[in-house]
Amino acid sequence: MGRRSSIEGLPDEVRAWLDRALATENFSGYQQLEALLRERGYAISKSAIHRYGQKLDRRLAAIRASTEAARLLADSSPDDKDVRSEALTALIQSELFETIVNLQEASEEEIDPADRVKLLSGAAKNIATLTRASVNLKKFQAEAEERARKALLEEQRAKLAEMGADGVVTDDTMAAIRRKLGIEA
Repeated sequence: MGRRSSIEGLPDEVRAWLDRALATENFSGYQQLEALLRERGYAISKSAIHRYGQKLDRRLAAIRASTEAARLLADSSPDDKDVRSEALTALIQSELFETIVNLQEASEEEIDPADRVKLLSGAAKNIATLTRASVNLKKFQAEAEERARKALLEEQRAKLAEMGADGVVTDDTMAAIRRKLGIEA
């Protein structure tokens, strides 16, 4: 198995401080961070901090992109058919797929085979849950479409009845319109 990152060995509060410092300094100033960590009693190279910073920056960028995508969806689409959940499901599926590919590409030095099996097993369980959610979402969307179709037919039926009551349309014309629209009398 590969060597564990020296930053992963830091206490949680020190690593949280480093995360904030990296983000605040826009993922630069690695020499200064190396010196500050040394003052706190941790000998971590600027190269290790840089590698860790790159990973953290990628994670934060992915979170920002997902958040922005969700915000755009929320702002731009009505959600009577739960479109946002569909988009979120697609984002999670994409992320799980990418993670599985990364696991497959990782060497034995990077990840222990037993750990790989555990991670893939967890991913499989999450995929099963996600698939069930996706099926339920599709069912909900189909039911929502059916309700909307029935409401539209009911509205057309009411308007047609109103036109017939006003004498605007003859009975024969109303019957022809009903047949064309699939509206029962």
